Order: sequence, then C-alpha cells, then structure tokens
Amino acid sequence: MVVSHSTPPVIRKKARKSPTKTKPTLVAKQATESIDVDEDMSGESLIQQSVTSIEDDIGEASIPPASTAPSFPPLPASAASSQSLKSETRRIPIPPHRMTPIKRDWVNIFSPLTEILGLQVRMNVQRRCVEIRTSKHTKEIGALQKGADFIKAYALGFDVNDAIALLRLDDLFIDSFEIHDVKTLHGDHLSRAIGRIAGQDGKTKFTIENASRTRIVLADTKIHIMGSFQNIKIARDAIVSLILGTPPGKVYSGLRTVCSRLKQRAL
Repeated sequence: MVVSHSTPPVIRKKARKSPTKTKPTLVAKQATESIDVDEDMSGESLIQQSVTSIEDDIGEASIPPASTAPSFPPLPASAASSQSLKSETRRIPIPPHRMTPIKRDWVNIFSPLTEILGLQVRMNVQRRCVEIRTSKHTKEIGALQKGADFIKAYALGFDVNDAIALLRLDDLFIDSFEIHDVKTLHGDHLSRAIGRIAGQDGKTKFTIENASRTRIVLADTKIHIMGSFQNIKIARDAIVSLILGTPPGKVYSGLRTVCSRLKQRAL
C-alpha cells in the first residue's frame, strides 16, 4: 500500500519598497533648475555672439574700401576755352522753290547768324544747302541748333523777321502737319478745305495768326505753325475745325472766347 504526501503551496509575498529611497528635496530641484537656466543663457549668448559676428562680417563686406583717388585742381579758363574751340558743322538743305528768295534775302539771313550767335555761314550752291559751323566767337552751347532752326524756318516759308524770333526767344517751336492727317480729302473737297483755311485774301489765316499770336504758312497740303506751345495748340485747333467743315464764323467766336480766357489768366 502506497501512501502519498501532499506538499503545501508556497505563497510568495510582494517585496515592499525600502524606506531609504526618498523623493528629491526642494534644494535639489532648485539646483537642477539653475543648471538648466545657466545652460539656456549660455546657449542664447552663443547665438547672439554668432549673429553679431555674422553682421560684422556682412558690414565689413558691404562697406567699400576707402578710395585713394587723387584730387585735381579746377581747369583754368584757357583750358576750358580750348575745349570749346572744337568746330561742329551743320548742313541744312534748301528746297528748289526757296532758292530764289534765299538769294534775295541772303544778307538778312547770315547777318544775325554771325552777329548774334557768332557762327560761320556759307551757301553751297551745288548741293543746294546752307552750311554753318561754330567758331572761336561762338559762346552759347546751343548756338548751332538755334541757327539750324532759323534756316529751317526760312526754308519752310516763314519770313526772315519772323524766323529771327527763334534766335532771340527760347520758348518758340514749329509744328507741321498735313491736311490728310486730319481728314482724307481729294479733288475739289481738298481745294475747298485749303480755301477755308486761307479765307478771302488771306483774311481767315491772318485772323487766326493775330488771335493766337502765331505765324502760319500754307504750302499746298502742308501747314506750318510757329509760336509757343500753348498758342500753337490754339491755332491748330482752329485750323482742324476749318478742315472738318466748320464755318469760319463759328471758328472766330471760338477764338474770341479762348483769347478772353487767356487775357484773364494773364491778369
């Protein structure tokens, strides 16, 4: 007969935590926080130092080096006059229908060019042009251009006494346009438009000139106006109205109103 002995089960108890382990004290917490703050401050200072060093490098690179250019004294009057002696030439063509008038008025043409502007002038008959150039007596820088404008105005058909105003005044201009630029006309319609601009015995043209203080030249279908910018606009508007078929009486009334406004502005 076999007898079996049963062993009692082993019960394991959970190990308790040792009372020696305690939570960190307040002093330790403050020490760790101070260490973290010091590390943050040191990191920010390093970043600021690096930024300032980069800015210094950029500033040194952007600032150009000091120039060592020599300083020269001003030029004497003799040197300045020697540079202005360089001659410049201008050649102005003359149309065939103005060759006879320019021969007749040649004395009145070259006299103001030589006396007022100090230019040298000659007529080239073979090339049919007037040649002008500067000389040692030329004082103004724009004298050559003024002389060329004076001769061009005479070549367009203006009188010598009217063209001389270009030499003495600076705010005078010449505006040129054709009737076809305003309206395309042919045959009798074109002839009637030219007749409306000129008027009987040139009455309409003279009225526009006196009202707008300009000078007008009718050369076939081309119209040339000389005057100041504002006065040229007034005369051009009146001529355009005549080309489009406006009666002269209505153009006269419009000129009267414009002239009265100009007088009021002048006052």
